[in-house]
Amino acid sequence: MYLRRFLLLLLLLLLLLQHICLTPSVSAVCEYSITDNNKVYSFNLAASSKQFPHGVLSEDGYYKVSSNGTVVWFQLCESMIFNHDPPKCFDCWECGGSARCGMGCSALMSNNINGYPICTTIGRTPTITTDLIGNKKSPNMGLVVKMWHSGVVNCSLSVSVVCDSKQVEGPTILERVDFCDYITQLRHPSGCAITVSSNNGGLGWFGTLVIVILGLFGGYLIAGAVYRFFYLHIRGIDIIPNLEFWASLSHRAQSAFMSLVKRHRQRSSSSYTSVDF
Repeated sequence: MYLRRFLLLLLLLLLLLQHICLTPSVSAVCEYSITDNNKVYSFNLAASSKQFPHGVLSEDGYYKVSSNGTVVWFQLCESMIFNHDPPKCFDCWECGGSARCGMGCSALMSNNINGYPICTTIGRTPTITTDLIGNKKSPNMGLVVKMWHSGVVNCSLSVSVVCDSKQVEGPTILERVDFCDYITQLRHPSGCAITVSSNNGGLGWFGTLVIVILGLFGGYLIAGAVYRFFYLHIRGIDIIPNLEFWASLSHRAQSAFMSLVKRHRQRSSSSYTSVDF
């Protein structure tokens, strides 16, 4: 009975860890790195700084850009939030519905059709991807954040975050490159990469193997101690699993070492033979 409860608890912990690992955070969605000429270029558009606590994310909860009667609201790396001036358009059911229009997606477009503003979702947070602007040999230019939505109409929005360490410039131009594919651009210091040398970097396969072994060993000790404490009601130092084995480990190692030394001496003495003159 106790073993069954312990296994159930362990299964719940594993499922929780799997959910945490598989659910991308804002930071993970906005991260990108590439190695070129022994240098690692790392981007994190959501990284907080003194001047920009939310990184490149709009503090208003959304960006807004328009062109030729088309209005696009978007947020980089996460869904939009509207505390004021929400979108007022029809057919917003794919992006929060009429009550929360704009708060169920990462990009929303409004077009005037027959005198009515009609909404079209063009981006969702799970579809967000990041890539370098232009040539991969020029990683200092910045990143392109792309998001899309597959519905009645397949649409997308690509936002170029150009590296500019001196100023911030929001999106001012909206271009349509296909039937429902749009591009825009903004300039921000968060679009600049952090560059570090990759020479002699990393732990290597042996260091990684050691860390994995130590992690498994630590997990074994913790799981065993939890089981013995809560289900076997063992207290004190005896909660350590296989305590007798660990206590005798030093003696076993000493005995093995002495046995090796004794064998070496026996081989050395047997190598000498008597010689008669």
